[in-house]
Amino acid sequence: MKSHSSTLLAEVRSFRQNHPDVRYVDLIALDIPGHFYGKRYPVEMLEKVAAGGPLKLPQNAVLLGAQGGLFKIGDYCFNDGDPDANRRLVPGTLKPVSWESQPMGQMLITSDGTEAPIEFEPREVLAKALERLQHKGIHPVVAFELEFYLFDKKLDNGLPQFARDPLSDDADDQPNLHIERLSRFSEVLDDMAQTAKAQGIDITVITAEIGPGQFEINFGHCDDGLRAADWAALFCRSTRGVALKHGYRASFMAKPYLQFPGSGMHVHVSLYDAAGNNLLAAHQQQALRHAVAGCLELLPHCMPIFSPNHNAFRRLGGAVNAATRASWGFEDRDACVRIPESDPRNLRIEHRLASADANPYLVLAAILVGLEHGLEAKREPIAPLNEDRSSGTDFPVEMLDAVRAMQQQPLLRDKLGAEFVDVYCENKRQDHLAFQQEIHAREYRWFL
Repeated sequence: MKSHSSTLLAEVRSFRQNHPDVRYVDLIALDIPGHFYGKRYPVEMLEKVAAGGPLKLPQNAVLLGAQGGLFKIGDYCFNDGDPDANRRLVPGTLKPVSWESQPMGQMLITSDGTEAPIEFEPREVLAKALERLQHKGIHPVVAFELEFYLFDKKLDNGLPQFARDPLSDDADDQPNLHIERLSRFSEVLDDMAQTAKAQGIDITVITAEIGPGQFEINFGHCDDGLRAADWAALFCRSTRGVALKHGYRASFMAKPYLQFPGSGMHVHVSLYDAAGNNLLAAHQQQALRHAVAGCLELLPHCMPIFSPNHNAFRRLGGAVNAATRASWGFEDRDACVRIPESDPRNLRIEHRLASADANPYLVLAAILVGLEHGLEAKREPIAPLNEDRSSGTDFPVEMLDAVRAMQQQPLLRDKLGAEFVDVYCENKRQDHLAFQQEIHAREYRWFL
């Protein structure tokens, strides 16, 4: 059997042979707000890393705020000397980049699997959740769905403009689900799909959504939760790059228009045992009900993960399929947790609450903790929306309330890690307060 380093080295050498014009490779990882950070390496230096050479980046890069600044969080950032932390290359993620002006490559890096993982790194948080389930004989299969908007590349005084229909050059300003929109924007959508596939992402269905210039792309079901979240993260990066190349902006912003639907991150999860039996289907789907109850119980305490910024809370309670309370239902898109119709083998939950700009590693980790808790607590859920349209429990709809609810939840502190919970909540609190430190024109109109 090849060693880990020899496998990585073979991957790098194969990449260089297949892409001799590539001189640089971006080594990237996702920070807490869901942005990529990293370093650009000459490809020949990448071979040294793959062979076992050191790969270090500042630990505090994970803690960056939404605008890239550092906040004082405990002793991090300003009282710790800004130490480096080891990272490793993620095998199988070295792929060509086609949206830059010159041929390049990119590869994921992470601290999980190193001698001293960063406790608050999003990928490490998910890795620990998956490892705990693995030890219990539970094997998730996961599929993400991501909604996004296309805008014109140029902003109008900082505000987004509707994407131009490439056939008529008119603004795509009418909300509809017409499949003809897929044809009119086929050039950029096809490039997005093909670029994602070149990144190793299993792209499946493409849908024209209700909002003007809004689309959804689904990924295949994956039996590796880390890889499924990797796909979601990498898709956002490549899609933004491809859109700019075609004269558009692609945005996963949760609620870019008040009058049109927001963009969500829908996550399908089924759970299997080592023999391939669907655990959710056991005992006439009693396990499914327990899993749903666990998700709903923890959902109000996970809101800073599902709605990670001020704008994301605007999406809640919208006119189209955006829940205002923790709820569930069979084939019901108004529910936070939807149970799609399926045979017992493919029985799954669809978690619909997260915004499209949420961190996919953390969203999946929070969902898995809810499912795990439900299977162990074995409680019955509240009535589904199919039986009672008013069924549901309240959750925080403002960031500071949400942060308090998350930070004080003992089970989350245990399962996601107390250090992560404290760091994440303080990051969100500081981001929210920083967002408030600007007076907008409306305040002068109202109060001057």
